[in-house]
Amino acid sequence: MKDGIHPNYRDVCFVDQSNGFKFVTRSCAPSKEKITLEDGREMPLFKLETSSESHPFYTGTQKSVDSLGGRVEKFRNKFARVGIKKSA
Repeated sequence: MKDGIHPNYRDVCFVDQSNGFKFVTRSCAPSKEKITLEDGREMPLFKLETSSESHPFYTGTQKSVDSLGGRVEKFRNKFARVGIKKSA
């Protein structure tokens, strides 16, 4: 391999800021921060706002739009009686 043309591919610790979940994987993500893990390894730290441990899609807490009723259904429910004329 040629020197100086490849990215720095190394082990990086990713931390989910919402719940503190940590995982180590290999990445080229740049980071100025470092973390020392429980086993004594020191590696670059990359902070995430959300990961598979906290995202509603992966945790099963996501609400389906179909179960909430669509816009058309809400409109029909809201204005169902407006078009009805009273007969005397």
